[in-house]
Amino acid sequence: MASRHLARSIVLQSLFEWDFYQKKADLKQILKRNITKYGGGFNENEFVQKLADGVLEHLEKIDEVFQELAPQHFLSNLNIIDRNVLRIGLFELLYGNKKEVPLKVAINEAIELAKNFGGENSGKFVNGVLGTVFKRIEKK
Repeated sequence: MASRHLARSIVLQSLFEWDFYQKKADLKQILKRNITKYGGGFNENEFVQKLADGVLEHLEKIDEVFQELAPQHFLSNLNIIDRNVLRIGLFELLYGNKKEVPLKVAINEAIELAKNFGGENSGKFVNGVLGTVFKRIEKK
């Protein structure tokens, strides 16, 4: 597994646990444990931290963007995997360094996370939401 994909997987697993405990758990502790547990000889600790910190920093705005794009889907009703895959993907699209992670790569990575960890239709759902954001960004 490519190291950046593994980094996103670790962030997803950590956000899942943090969200499962209703955002009362210490995400930094969870990240540290998951990097140790799943990272192996991994050299993307900085990317993991930057991605997780970015999602948390922009969480309210990310969730607002999702709610605007999919008003029929309340975030609280989405399964935890889809919700957090979307948060990672939306962070990378809206706030990430486009030179470091091009938009299409961010979308593709989120879709792969959704397919690997989510339900049967998760990949399609994530693709639809992030594709809409991508089109809006392209228009600007």
